Amino acid sequence: MTPDAIHELWSLVESTQTNVLLNLDDTTLVQWLIKRLKQKGIQDTAACSTYISSRLPLIRDLASDRNLIYQ
Repeated sequence: MTPDAIHELWSLVESTQTNVLLNLDDTTLVQWLIKRLKQKGIQDTAACSTYISSRLPLIRDLASDRNLIYQ
């Protein structure tokens, strides 16, 4: 993944509502994030998918922490 793609992914994670990040199953969440990255012009979806899949626990932890802050 390029640095730009990584930046776009984590910006997307931070701007996405926590209920989306926490309630979708793993496969659907990866597909959802990939679709949004494609909309932002990111093309290397195979590498993105692998990267996202390996970071799902972190993505969910961040969303969970954010969810606790705003409750």
